[in-house]
Amino acid sequence: MDYDRSLLLKTARKSLETYFSGEEYVIPSTQIRRGAFVTLRKHGTLRGCIGYMTGIEPLYKEVFILARDAAFNDFRFPPLERAELEELTIEVSVLTEPEKIETLDEFVLSRDGIIFSQNGRRAVFLPQVADETGWDKDTLLSELSLKAGLGRNSWKSPDAVFMTFQAEVSDESNL
Repeated sequence: MDYDRSLLLKTARKSLETYFSGEEYVIPSTQIRRGAFVTLRKHGTLRGCIGYMTGIEPLYKEVFILARDAAFNDFRFPPLERAELEELTIEVSVLTEPEKIETLDEFVLSRDGIIFSQNGRRAVFLPQVADETGWDKDTLLSELSLKAGLGRNSWKSPDAVFMTFQAEVSDESNL
């Protein structure tokens, strides 16, 4: 691990706090570029999740941006309100490079995240989704197909393309 997990979480938290306060926060410097997701939970329930599969910005800057995107630009939820800030738990997932797999036998539930592509549509589940939902492999792949805007069994099609990745997950509740 070539980054500080607690500093990633602090950067994500400061991103939201400074959005509301207007204060400055000096984003820690790094040359590391990795894919990352920021997940927000309110009392354990998903409140926002946004990420990049590959490093667009230096990692701490990327997490700063993603925290705000998860709070204010996740179309599944209304924008975060200041009063919710103290009720949130932040999770940061730093990703390995995705690798194409030839068969779903290579996909290990709970260890791997998965990217599903078909007919120009795409969807992603982080590795922790299986444990959080209790889904088995078939259910997870069916839900992934639906998330991509395709039919429940689209993942079974011969033209389905899959990639897997792993994530190093840091969570405020574990500090």
